[in-house]
Amino acid sequence: MLPRVVILRNPAKPDAETKMASLVEAMGGRAEVVACGLVGDAAGYVDLEPDRFIVLGGDGSILAAARGLGSRQRPIVGVNFGKLGYLAEFSFEDLLGNLQRALTDPAMVTRRMMIEGSVSRDGRELSRGLAVNDFVLNAGPPYRMIELALAVDGIPLSTISGDGLVLATPNGSTAHNLAVGGPIMQSTVRAIAVSPIAAHSLTHRPLVVDGDSTVEVVALRVNEGSSVVVDGQVSWSIGAGDRLTVRRFSRDFLLVHNPAHPCWYPLTTKLKWGM
Repeated sequence: MLPRVVILRNPAKPDAETKMASLVEAMGGRAEVVACGLVGDAAGYVDLEPDRFIVLGGDGSILAAARGLGSRQRPIVGVNFGKLGYLAEFSFEDLLGNLQRALTDPAMVTRRMMIEGSVSRDGRELSRGLAVNDFVLNAGPPYRMIELALAVDGIPLSTISGDGLVLATPNGSTAHNLAVGGPIMQSTVRAIAVSPIAAHSLTHRPLVVDGDSTVEVVALRVNEGSSVVVDGQVSWSIGAGDRLTVRRFSRDFLLVHNPAHPCWYPLTTKLKWGM
């Protein structure tokens, strides 16, 4: 029985539309293409029960597709039409050369934890969503220092004054978390990185907590433009007294690994770690 495939493209990448047609032709006899569409419509194709989603775009396209799938995750094959391609491990030529394994080999599917977060005010939920990479609480305009109270599993840890806080998955540890000096974690471990942004302190170092922990952040003092940004793509406003709660999501993000690359290839080759 042929694997069932949905192909999604980023509409902002002109080359992706042309390559989509070429890919459908290349699939002949090797897979059943049950649908083609746009990244933002990923959720609408889950009922077709595909074995794989192929995403033509970049890392941002993969993040958007995975969030859209919610609790009905399917393995995603990322084909890079962006810049870095940290998650989008395949070039178009790589995919054609490894098509059978990418579409059928369960050993190529890596499981990566996702996190869910919500912002509430006086016990009333204002926003809720999923993140593959991170929730970032930003100071925002007028860019005065903000003050955040941090607790893990109901235990108060500290009050942090600075420009914000990054709560990242291991998958997202090489994104915004890395930029603010947070720890790099292997993408398949179960943990949450808590990394202050420009903390006005000599002691607020990044922290790694167990993946089953619940992290709560209360905005004691924030700016008019303070916000929580999800995977760098979705923004929620947050005000004084609001509470951000983050915990592990019940489903994993499923990413197909390029069999031509060792597991540390994105870190050492694309981010130049240790070079």
